[in-house]
Amino acid sequence: MSLLCTEGLSKHFAGLSAVAEVDFDLPEGQVRALIGPNGAGKTTLVGMICGRLRADAGRVVFDGRDVTGMAAHRRIRRGMAYTFQITSVFGRLPVHENVALAARRRLAGPQVDAAVREALDRVGLTEDPDRPAGDLSYGHQRLLELAMGLVQAPRLLILDEPTQGLSDSEIARFTGLVRALAGQVTVLLIEHNMHVVMQVADAVTVMNQGAILAEGTPAEIHDNPAVQAAYLGTN
Repeated sequence: MSLLCTEGLSKHFAGLSAVAEVDFDLPEGQVRALIGPNGAGKTTLVGMICGRLRADAGRVVFDGRDVTGMAAHRRIRRGMAYTFQITSVFGRLPVHENVALAARRRLAGPQVDAAVREALDRVGLTEDPDRPAGDLSYGHQRLLELAMGLVQAPRLLILDEPTQGLSDSEIARFTGLVRALAGQVTVLLIEHNMHVVMQVADAVTVMNQGAILAEGTPAEIHDNPAVQAAYLGTN
């Protein structure tokens, strides 16, 4: 059963087509990687899915409901969570409070603190929860943002370049976390690290020049000649 699908989704900027009539289907419980060269339209597509960008044409259906005209905050309430390619933490607030702000979208009272502790533990940021988020390294800010997404208990978790800036050990922790989420949360992952994609994705969608070039298992995508030519850099 599909949790998310798009039909003919399109977006133009200054007359140029960034995303062109994309039909995309994401089954519930799947970990889907969305890959492609820079400028392929990945972030634009995800921006329309989560409501940060208005589509010029087409529609987005989430959990059986057309949400194309729905504001981003209302999509969050329906069960979407999105982490940004550029960190969006509140730098002056403590680590704990950043996650608590996200938790209060669905919880209240003592439940908030318990959920925050669990989310921080899952991403490995329990050491200094009172530290200002802006004092964290870039990689740890990415992990904090992931905790802010997880604490909302989303049905769909959208991750935009989550391993960018992470150390090898942090990437290993991230891949383990995504594996643990598999089947519990539907995950849409924009990722350039092909090792991560091959480890965590159930299926891969490849975009190129604003359109879907190929879809399949990680192994099928790795061996696809068109993908190799357009993205993996081989012929």
